[in-house]
Amino acid sequence: MMTHLMAKSTLTPLVGALMALVALPAWAQYQDQYQSPPVPAAQVQVADEVAKKGVPLSELAAKAPDKHVVQPGDTLWAISALFLKSPWHWPELWGMNREEIRNPHRIYPGQILLLERKDGMASLRLGRPVGSGEPLDVHVSPRTRYAVLTESTGLPTLRPSLIEPFLAEPLIVDEDGLRQAPRIVAAQEGRVMLTQGDRAYARGPHDAPLLDDQAREKTFRIFRNATPLKDPITNEVLGYEAQYVGKALLVRSESMADVEERDGSKSTTLVPATIDIVHAKEEMRVGDRLLPEPERVLRVYTPRAPLARVDGRVVSIYGSASMANAGQNQAVVINRGSKDGLELGMVLAVLKDGARLPDKTDDARQMIKLPDERNGLLMVFRTFERLSYALVLEITDGVRVGDRLTNPR
Repeated sequence: MMTHLMAKSTLTPLVGALMALVALPAWAQYQDQYQSPPVPAAQVQVADEVAKKGVPLSELAAKAPDKHVVQPGDTLWAISALFLKSPWHWPELWGMNREEIRNPHRIYPGQILLLERKDGMASLRLGRPVGSGEPLDVHVSPRTRYAVLTESTGLPTLRPSLIEPFLAEPLIVDEDGLRQAPRIVAAQEGRVMLTQGDRAYARGPHDAPLLDDQAREKTFRIFRNATPLKDPITNEVLGYEAQYVGKALLVRSESMADVEERDGSKSTTLVPATIDIVHAKEEMRVGDRLLPEPERVLRVYTPRAPLARVDGRVVSIYGSASMANAGQNQAVVINRGSKDGLELGMVLAVLKDGARLPDKTDDARQMIKLPDERNGLLMVFRTFERLSYALVLEITDGVRVGDRLTNPR
């Protein structure tokens, strides 16, 4: 029996050529064809066009290496930036070796990527994997378990740790969204603040009580406040951002109970649902709101420049109302959303407003404005109708509320 030691991985189609360079085992080819996310048609078209001629040398990064060995800690964004001036131009890199790819969603540690330059054009090809003088096959006896093959983690577009915290926390709601959500109404022993391990009691709106159907555990995210997010230019309220404070598990449903009054009479009284606090980012309190924990979804990011023109602004910096600037790997809210055509993975350039100052070489001291200059890059990772969250990928001088956003060049 022949067992391939090629590690299996799943990833987004950022650097197509890197993934095109691998001859996959049959089961991996099956997964590529049927389980990997589709590549947008526009990007396939770009790759096909580039495949006919390669990439001009002028599009290569200044220090593009002749050889790169893919490491387990690599990210596709970083690898793409090694070869191209603009990492989001992954279709061009894919097109460098279009003939050897069926679906650009796989890359494996240990691959050697070779960059070839010829007649003013560049192309990629695959070198021999590291540590292999022969193909990566091992003969295994039918009677002896020779080796255990484990599934390795594939190379992500970006490090998952950069985005995952923001996927669970930020939430954009309408004006009444939180007001109509279930709420914490009491805590044990009259406690004011709640934290992980505490028990509390909650109830839903009159027409939707908190009920445990016993089919599966019900987990809720706990939020407070609904801060208005205003367009920096028009001052229009585009939505409300709820502050994430923790998670709770529903233990018992709301119910009704017969209660004997002091005069001996009986009445029916509401018994709130019981919840246990299972995670606390901040201390919780009576009045905080509960929203169902959404199912965990594998999000696929395809960093790319938007095809249509984008002209947006930074609305706020997530995580701290007092924070003036956002640095690399921080999240910001922008005033464009799905209604404006934004999608997950779209990369936008941050422009720093040019200063207004007097022309000191002019006796009249005429006021002039310096050109706006690119200050960094953002990638959209979560969209709502009129707002989106974006991760700061690169930045020179900090992202500020009101900074302009546009298509990267």
